[in-house]
Order: sequence, then structure tokens, then C-alpha cells
Amino acid sequence: MAKRRGSGPGPKKDAARGSRPAWWKVWLRRLVVWGGALALLGALALGTAVYFAARNIPSFTALMNSQNGQTIVVRARDGTEIVSLGPSYGEWLRSDEIPQVMKDAMVAVEDRRFYMHFGVDPIGLARAVLVSFRNDERVSATSTITQQLARNVFLNSNRSLDRKLREAVLAMALEAKFSKEQILELYLNKVYFGGGAYGIDSASRKFFSHSARDLSIGEAAIIAGLVKAPSRYAPTADVDAAVSRANVVLAQMRKYGAIGAAEADSVDVSAVKLKPEAGQNSIRYFTDWTLSQLDLLLPGGSFEPIEVWTTIDVGMQRAATAAIKSNAPKGAQGALVSLDRDGAVLAMVGGTDYVKSSYNRATEALRQPGSAWKLFVYLAALEAGYKPDDRVVDEPVTIGDWSPHNSGNSYAGEIDVRTAFAYSKNTVAAQLGNEVGFSTVASMARRFGISTPISTYPSMVLGTSEVRVIDLTRAFAAVQAGGQSVEPYGITKVTGANGEVLYEHEPSRSTQLVPDYIAAGMTDLLQTAVNTGTGRAAQIGRPVAGKTGTTSSNKDGWFVGFSSGITTGVWMGRDDARAVSGLSGGRAPAQAFAAYMRYAVKDRPVEQFETELTLPDWQLEPDDEWLYGDPGEEYYYVDEQGNLIEPGGRKRPQGPDFPIEGELPPQSPSAPGRPTPGSTQQAPQRGPAPPAASDDFLDRATGREEPQAQQRNRRPPAPGQTPFNEAFGN
Repeated sequence: MAKRRGSGPGPKKDAARGSRPAWWKVWLRRLVVWGGALALLGALALGTAVYFAARNIPSFTALMNSQNGQTIVVRARDGTEIVSLGPSYGEWLRSDEIPQVMKDAMVAVEDRRFYMHFGVDPIGLARAVLVSFRNDERVSATSTITQQLARNVFLNSNRSLDRKLREAVLAMALEAKFSKEQILELYLNKVYFGGGAYGIDSASRKFFSHSARDLSIGEAAIIAGLVKAPSRYAPTADVDAAVSRANVVLAQMRKYGAIGAAEADSVDVSAVKLKPEAGQNSIRYFTDWTLSQLDLLLPGGSFEPIEVWTTIDVGMQRAATAAIKSNAPKGAQGALVSLDRDGAVLAMVGGTDYVKSSYNRATEALRQPGSAWKLFVYLAALEAGYKPDDRVVDEPVTIGDWSPHNSGNSYAGEIDVRTAFAYSKNTVAAQLGNEVGFSTVASMARRFGISTPISTYPSMVLGTSEVRVIDLTRAFAAVQAGGQSVEPYGITKVTGANGEVLYEHEPSRSTQLVPDYIAAGMTDLLQTAVNTGTGRAAQIGRPVAGKTGTTSSNKDGWFVGFSSGITTGVWMGRDDARAVSGLSGGRAPAQAFAAYMRYAVKDRPVEQFETELTLPDWQLEPDDEWLYGDPGEEYYYVDEQGNLIEPGGRKRPQGPDFPIEGELPPQSPSAPGRPTPGSTQQAPQRGPAPPAASDDFLDRATGREEPQAQQRNRRPPAPGQTPFNEAFGN
């Protein structure tokens, strides 16, 4: 049978089928071709980027003379330098002056293939990626010494992909332009070691009191170990952590042959002699407080060196520090703020020891003021019509479910207002608060600068609402100023490197908080409290007005007062709010006040207080038009619902900045007037609360005219930033 044509594969078809490459070989060939092309293009792009980066990198000499960070010099009111913050640079050491052991230690712990790579370490990067995949964690830091130098000199520390790519390009450009020895010299003279120290010479002098030319193996290991985390491994902060990290450096040096086993074993890092740490005196509480305001005063930021001229008086600061340290009970902390007439901070102590605790209790701590709070109770009473000679009855009283008691459960019967205040009679304060309205007392405290939450329960009249020392001192300063508001400030001006004035303090717009005759009446009460009452320990041989404060179980002791234009507030207590045996406002705080004020006023003339209560004739028979203010005028007043109204008719906000809450702050379960859990009890009132003061009332009493708008001589704030005076409640 004849074979059909075309049947079977045939020799030609078989040959063609046998010569066709497999599909995977085709794709492999394409991958190699296209991959090679892309790699070539990438290499060309990278080479071009490195070339142009290398051309634009400054010369070695220029890099030597460049500096990192900003220097800030803080000066006292007399111009003397009190502290210099920012970078500290030691002597520049050439490569041949740097001990080889320092170079070996840094290379061993930071970049062991430093002498083999081209700025970026592909082997180290590949190993880090492999470890991250194996352990299912983020890729660890793989920056070489050259990359760290590029970041420190040219970039910031953002952990973004863009920054890492630029860092890699700059590192390769540095390698292309400089030798390894030059790169290591730049790095060791510029890297940050903590405490403001840049470069190994600055670090050596800071920690060991000698030049880096004389570093031992142990000292070099300590310095090399700091780069990873300067604040954590600094020997002045944590000796054990510094020693542990230095031993890791020694182990790396031994592992990679920089030192022998015998030499490594002979090094005792713990025996390295450290430079004694200079004690940080209490003035740092003040500088910390003032420098934190620079972002508001100098919006936009700058890295130029600046000088900050402040209000602090060095002599008064020393006296304040000594007064707190010598009078604070054992185990207790102390804080002090002293203000001049215009609000300038003359002294500030935030604790007994800045080195042990930098927490500023003068500006940050919230503590119950006890009877020092009665300032606002009696101000409200005086504004409601009481006078120091008016008669009140000191007797047991019950307001709702609350029955306050006097110290020692003693009652004097019928006495005048002056005596009740001088001897801090709780029952009288409770009756006055109930009569004028607890919300009125809270509004008075708001008016005088208390910005923390205020309770309106009856026990608030005894100081259960927490306050800051600086705020309560500010309130007393306003009384001394005749009822005018006082704005605390610490910076008078800021100047640049060439002497240009970048900021200059302008007096804040002052507001009449109460008529001057009410301030005079309050001064009368405060002076009596020192002359014959609970504040006798605060006497200094010239007129003093002030008030003591002691909280339940002796947890807090206060004395706040003024003399010869200086207002000073003192607080003492424990940070954990535990009781302090024997602590009361009339003892240690009043004694510290007196010890400080004797020095503070020694060069000031003796001033007698204005305590004459001269009421205007029209006030003797007020009618309804004087009971409530006109919202269009320029004084604070309280409307019919007890709301504090600002100038221009704006209701004072009741949000986080200015709350007047209906609950007590945390306190002892035995504290009087505290509601039971879940209770919504409100303080009972005898009818609607009377107003604190009307606009017309204050206008007639003081004759005060509307002040002209003042222009502040400073740079305008950036959008969204708060001007300095507004930020502090002006």
C-alpha cells in the first residue's frame, strides 16, 4: 500500500523542532539582556550623580571649618554669662595626631570593612537584609562611617528612603574625593558624642579631662561606644551602661585583630578615671523654662548662634537656692518663684537638686494651695462689699453635707474680717464663699491668672483645686500692683551673632482686675496675716504682706507674699504627695521666704503698703445699673449666670485651658467636701450668686481709661504660631 504524502514528521520538521530553544531559555536571555541594559543605565545614572556630588562637595579645609548645631549663650540681667548651651568643639586633631587605638576602636565597632568598601558596604547590607528576612524584623542600621559622615555634615536624621539614597550617593562622592584617612579624620573630629561634645578631643576633655592625643585603650573604647546612643552610654549619665558598651567595643577590637587577647584581657574599663561632673546649679530650672519659649519668640527657626538676655538676678538666685535647701524638711522638695513689679522673674528654683531631678516644680507641678487659696475668697468678698473691719462669726457651720473645721477645732465667735483672714479661719472662709458664690470665687481665681481646673464644690474655698507655684505667685503680684494684672516673663531680648536684635520684650498690656481700693483692702488683710497671724515667721523687719497655706495631713506647705515691689511664692512637699511630718505653711515655707527676701530687698527702699479703703461716694448706695456690666467695655465682669466675661463681651472659654469643673481634683478620702463616688452634688447657693464686679463699677472706682493698642517690637509669628504674650494668657 502506497504511503500517504505528508504523513509522519519528516526529517526537515524534526530538524526544525529540535533546533527551537526552550521557552525558559528565551526569557532568561531577555532577562539578561534587559537586566544588563538597566544595570548599565543605573550605573551610568549613579556614576553621574556621584560625579556631580563630588564636584559640589566642599574642600577638605572647608569641611574642617564647618560646625554643627547652634550655640546659645544665656545671660543674667546684669549681662554676665550664666550658661552656654549647644555644641562644644575641642582641638582639631590631624590624622597622624589621633591615637591608632582610637581609629581601631571606631572602625571595629562602627564599620569593620571601612578600608575595603567604596562608601557603601554591599556585603554588610546583604547580610542585614538576610538577617531581617530570617528573623522577620526590620532591617537594622547598616550605615558605614562614610555614610554617617555624609549624614552628619550634609543631611538630617530622617529615616526616609529618599534620605538614605542621598546619603549613599554622598558617601560614594566623599570616597571619590577624599582618601580613607581624610574621611576618618573628618569623622572623628565631627561625630557627636553627647553632652554637646563634637569630636573626640571635646569628648575626651569632657569625660577624662585631657586631650584625645593621650587616650588609653579603655578611654578610646568608651568614646567609640558613645556613637550608637550618646545619651544612653554617656559615663556621666550611666557608668554601668558606658562600661558595658565599652566592653563590647573591646570584644570587637579583639575579634578583628586590632588588639591581642592578652591586651584585651588586661584592660579594666571600670577603672577608667572619669572627670568629676560639675554640679548643675538650680539656675538650670530657669534656663530650661525660658529657652523652651524660643520657638514662640523666634518663629521660623535658625541655626545661627544667639544670646538670650534674661531677667534672672544671680545673687537672688543663689539666695533662693540656699533658702530652699536649708529649710526644706528632710525628704521633701521645694520650689520658689520671685517676681519683680512688672512680672520679671528674679529667681526660680524648681527643686532641691537639679542634678537628681530636673523636673521644674515651680512651673509644672500641680499642688493644692490650702489656705493660700483664700486670697480669692476674700477678694470676692471685698468686691461684694465686705470691708476688713466688718464683723463675721467664727462658729461651726454646715453647707449641704459639708462641715468645715478650724485648726484645733477652736472657734472665736464674733470677730472682724481682718482677724478671720489673719488666723485663717476655715469656717469664716466657708461662709463668705457660700455667700458670694463658689463660682464667683472660681471666676476671681481665673481673673487673677489661675489656668488649672477649679472645683466649685464648697470645699474649694480651702484650696482643694491644684495650682502651679508661678500662677499663684502671679496672683499675689497683681494684688501688690494695686489690682493690675502681672505677666511673668524671663527673656528681655534675643540677639544674633552680629548683635542684631531678633526679639525684644515689650511690656504686656495691663488689665485692671479689681479696683485699687479692693487691692488695698486685700493688702491690709495680707499684712495682718504676717504681723499677727499665721505668717509671723515671714517677717523681715520691713512691711510684708502674705498668706500661708497647709493642706490636709501636711502634704503641702505654702507661703506667698510681697514686700518692696518683689512678690515671692514658696511651696514645699513630697513629689509622691505623702505627708511630711511637721510641714505647715507658717513654718518652713515662711522661713524660706524670709531668708530669701532679706537678701532680695536689701538694696530697695522700705515701702509702706497702701491699705486705705477710700470708697467712692456713688458706691455707698448702688442701684441696679451698677450690678451688671456692659459687655462693650474693657473690664472683666461676671454675668447673671456667674460666667466670667472678657473685655469685648467674650465669654471666657470653659474648655481644657479654662475649665471650672464641678468635681474635686484627686485628694485624700477624708478631705472635707469630697462627694461620694458617682455623686453629682453641687454646692448649695443662697439665691443667685452676686457679680464679682461690673465694668461701670471698675471704671468709676479707678478712673481708668482704655489703653491704646501697643505694637510689639518683634518679628511676626509664623502662620499657626501663638505670639509670646498671648501664649501666656495676656
